[in-house]
Amino acid sequence: MVLVIGTRILVKSKEELEKTAGGLFIPDGAQEKPAEGEIISIGEKVGGLKVGDHVFYGKYSGTEIKPEKEELLVMDQLDILAIVRKDD
Repeated sequence: MVLVIGTRILVKSKEELEKTAGGLFIPDGAQEKPAEGEIISIGEKVGGLKVGDHVFYGKYSGTEIKPEKEELLVMDQLDILAIVRKDD
């Protein structure tokens, strides 16, 4: 388990493959759009975000870490561009 401190958050990136008309798959990294993922841990000074939130963040935000062979991003809460909340 990775615990972040201060105003940092830990995000599990959502990687999707987009299929072209010719049948080729384009990875997320090759597409020009904000990155997205799910928050899995937050620091004690983070406000307005919670674990489980689906968020969009800048393409080059955060630092990649690989605890237990899982790719995660550590970033500051200011790197978050938007939160996606589903209507109940």
